Amino acid sequence: MATYKEIQNQIAELQRAAEEARAKEVQGAVDQIKTLMADYGLSIEDLADSKKRGGGGKAGAKSKANGKVQFRDDQGNTWSGRGRMPGWLHGQDKEQYRVA
Repeated sequence: MATYKEIQNQIAELQRAAEEARAKEVQGAVDQIKTLMADYGLSIEDLADSKKRGGGGKAGAKSKANGKVQFRDDQGNTWSGRGRMPGWLHGQDKEQYRVA
């Protein structure tokens, strides 16, 4: 059976090996990304703006409405109009709370 010190040395060696493997894999990923960007003429700005242009979504999906407040009561409760209706609106005419 290995001693505690031997196991600690093995752990340290495995951590070094894992870091080296990760560095190689990361470099491969970066190279692949650069190749794809060059092939498609993409820039960093294109990647940052892809959500704004609707890229990466499901085919044929409508763009999502933003999460702006659509309804607000006197106590400061708000609802964007998306998802399940909150308890404070149940049983009431939600239009009376619509934000202009």
